[in-house]
Amino acid sequence: MPLQLSTELGSIYVTDECIATIAGSAAMDCYGLVGMASRKQLKDGIAELLGRDNLTRGVEVRRENENLHIDLYIIVSYGTKISEVAHNIQSKVKYVLNDVIGLQVEEVHIFVQDVRVSR
Repeated sequence: MPLQLSTELGSIYVTDECIATIAGSAAMDCYGLVGMASRKQLKDGIAELLGRDNLTRGVEVRRENENLHIDLYIIVSYGTKISEVAHNIQSKVKYVLNDVIGLQVEEVHIFVQDVRVSR
């Protein structure tokens, strides 16, 4: 069900896929992030690294009582401080969704699926 925003000119409908694409793209700009991971459980202990064209597969958009929650499944770079990378991603995603769409995001949850040596 798309999110409806009302303006003086009419209504705007924003799909969850659009929100997920913007959130995934914002996250990819953050230092220390290797890529998005699949939301599925780990297979054989290895997280599937998704390309830039599959950003929405690593993002889940949920609505709970009029509040917007974003879940990001990520793979971080080895040698970076995971808590700092996660905090930067949370801040960036909240800022971009507010700036681009005008959404007030309640929470951004980060699920670190793997740590990889970046090339």
